Amino acid sequence: MKNKIYAFLLLGLLVSSCQITETIHLNEDGTGTIETESLRDEHSYMQLAGENYLKEEKFEDTTYVFKDFITKYAETFSKLPASEKAILQKYATINVHIKESSYEKEFRTKINQNFDKISAVPDLYKTQEYAADLVYNYALTAEEHYYKVSYTFDGSLFKRTVKITDEVEYKKQQEKISELKNRYSQLKINQPYILKYHFPRKIKSVSNGNAKISEDEKSLELQFLLSDCLQNPESTNLEVILE
Repeated sequence: MKNKIYAFLLLGLLVSSCQITETIHLNEDGTGTIETESLRDEHSYMQLAGENYLKEEKFEDTTYVFKDFITKYAETFSKLPASEKAILQKYATINVHIKESSYEKEFRTKINQNFDKISAVPDLYKTQEYAADLVYNYALTAEEHYYKVSYTFDGSLFKRTVKITDEVEYKKQQEKISELKNRYSQLKINQPYILKYHFPRKIKSVSNGNAKISEDEKSLELQFLLSDCLQNPESTNLEVILE
């Protein structure tokens, strides 16, 4: 059941034609901010939805801090094992803003967090699923992800690390994504996955040669196809060495 829930959400990213931007600002002392933003590309989605595009009737504009869910569903939280409580506590200070308006044709989700050290940042892409786990008293469904995103920064070396955590599920999702890519190959779908990273000093080297470095050499932008990233998450691994 948990795998089915995640698979549905994963494939939903593709068929809803999302573009995702991950932005990090790192300070000299290791503190900073991180934000992920998913935005539905309306032109692409229109091709996928066809005549149903104009029939949408949805409006939601919600903002919350994850700890509000821990407080509101304290009874559910109290019954969790210590290991799961520890996981959810890492998300406590994460802010979420969801806007879905079929009238304005704006479907956007922003998830952000301030951090003292980036190694303590949890996998933000699991935030909404963990919130749903508390609401519906589910087991931690996001742990059924087949990969995990983490970061480290020692003052000179920044790493974005993606690890496959479930090889069996990974293979299943690769097949499903390949099928979807073939199904929609004739459509002009815009699904970029963009990394925008800002550093306190000039960049000396980047492990991915496709990264575009800014004029002041203190930031970079790296773009992928979302479908490629979901099919091969480790392709987004990155190392940046600062001067």
